Amino acid sequence: MANQIKLRNAPGKYSIRAAGAVLGESSNVIELSEGDLAPVLYVPRADLAMAFFDKTDTSSHCPHKGDATYYTLEAKSGPIPDAAWSYETPKAGLEDIAGHLAFYKDKVTVEEV
Repeated sequence: MANQIKLRNAPGKYSIRAAGAVLGESSNVIELSEGDLAPVLYVPRADLAMAFFDKTDTSSHCPHKGDATYYTLEAKSGPIPDAAWSYETPKAGLEDIAGHLAFYKDKVTVEEV
């Protein structure tokens, strides 16, 4: 599967929103495609209001991407647990997604504007 992972710069500008708040905008989004799975957008932390994200104790391991850490979004309406994840030190060939967050679609909206 590792050879089926592809990264590309997602064209356009994206807005990142949750719980009625804009969390950021970015023109530097990376799209990760993995086999037959839906593409995942990775947003640079520098383009997000990281003050609203708290790292959690949740983690997972992907044999192709590495170890993921998770973040809870502290929204005005209350916390949204594990709304985002990040590969802090991804496997070789995927280093471009380091320093980026990806989001669960049912918790955070990332859309092209």
